[in-house]
Amino acid sequence: MAVRSPVINVMVRAAEKAARGLRRDFGEVEQLQVSRKGPADFVSAADLKADRVIREELGRARPDYGMLTEEHPETKAADGRHRWIVDPLDGTTNFLHGIPHWAISIGLEREGEVVAGVIYDVAKNELFLAEKGAGAWLNDRRLRVSGRRRLEEALLATGMAFKGRDKGADFLDQLAAATSQTAGVRRFGSAALDLAWVAAGRVDGYWERNLGPWDVAAGIVLVREAGGYVTEIEGPGRPESGASILAANDVLHRPLLRMLAGREARRPGEAAAP
Repeated sequence: MAVRSPVINVMVRAAEKAARGLRRDFGEVEQLQVSRKGPADFVSAADLKADRVIREELGRARPDYGMLTEEHPETKAADGRHRWIVDPLDGTTNFLHGIPHWAISIGLEREGEVVAGVIYDVAKNELFLAEKGAGAWLNDRRLRVSGRRRLEEALLATGMAFKGRDKGADFLDQLAAATSQTAGVRRFGSAALDLAWVAAGRVDGYWERNLGPWDVAAGIVLVREAGGYVTEIEGPGRPESGASILAANDVLHRPLLRMLAGREARRPGEAAAP
């Protein structure tokens, strides 16, 4: 963004400070892959260290704000209005396997609404920023969701089930519908970056279930400020919870709701078809 607000500057500083440690740690992962113990404990420690750095940096700048992170119990807001929502390492499995697709995600919630977000793709040095009313940006470039209008031309992203995390019996039906009706489905392994890529127009839509608020908070404001729609998969609701989320441009959102939910659906505020 041309001029960053003070709160965006705080978020960027926290992300960049945590990124320095994660960048160094990521450089060690490839060597650990061949060890008998493996890199899992090392990556867990890297995740916790990044969490500590971000919490300290945000807490120093805005001591009255609450905080919810994936790795730490929630701290209530002294001012009763603001809450940071943080994932210090989104895409841990990618990081663990030496795949350079993971990010730091920081969102700011004000009175229940996410109003600012920073997603930092450290390996690619891509800094996604958004603030309510100020647009969405990648480094210094303004972002817009894609302009594709036909479902059969759309490329989608999703998250698939892995060990100990059941996506639900309907996921395979949704995946089958998506692969048969669109140009393709990709599973990249970072919910935050999936949402950032919807905002950047790299993918046309994204859906997933069983996430946490830290996975989606920053990405939600990015998509909305880039001109997209974000709802629950079932339609209007609170995608900020992470229970289910669908993000797309304004044209494809309703067809994707129908495809995934298996019924006629409508966007928030839109009347039912006669």
